[in-house]
Amino acid sequence: MADKKEKAASEVKKSNADKAVKKEKGNVFQKIGNAFKKAGSAIKNFFKNFRGECKKITWPSGKTVLNSSLVVIAAILIVGLVILVFDTGISEAIDALVGLAADHKAKEAAETAASIIFPFIMG
Repeated sequence: MADKKEKAASEVKKSNADKAVKKEKGNVFQKIGNAFKKAGSAIKNFFKNFRGECKKITWPSGKTVLNSSLVVIAAILIVGLVILVFDTGISEAIDALVGLAADHKAKEAAETAASIIFPFIMG
C-alpha cells in the first residue's frame, strides 16, 4: 500500500512538473508577446515625440538663408585665394632653389672638367 501511495505521489509530482513546464513555456511566449508590444509602443512614442520636436523648430526665412549662403561662398573664395597665393609662392620658391642647385652642379661639373682637361692642353 505504501508503494501505491508513493507511486501516486510520484505521479502527482510528475504531473505538477509537467504543468510547471507547460506553464513556463506559456510564459515564454507571453513574454515575447509583451516584448513586441513594448517595442511597438516605444516606436510609436518615438515618432510622436519626433513630430512634437519638429513642430518646435523655427525655420529661417528665405532672405536669411540667402544671406548666410552668400557669406559662406565669400569665405570659401577668400580662403581659396589665400591658399592659391601661398601654394604658388611656395612652388616658385622651390623651383628657384632647384634651379640654383642645378646651376651650381653644372658650374661644379664644368670646373671639374676644366681641371682635368687644362693640364693636357697646357701640357
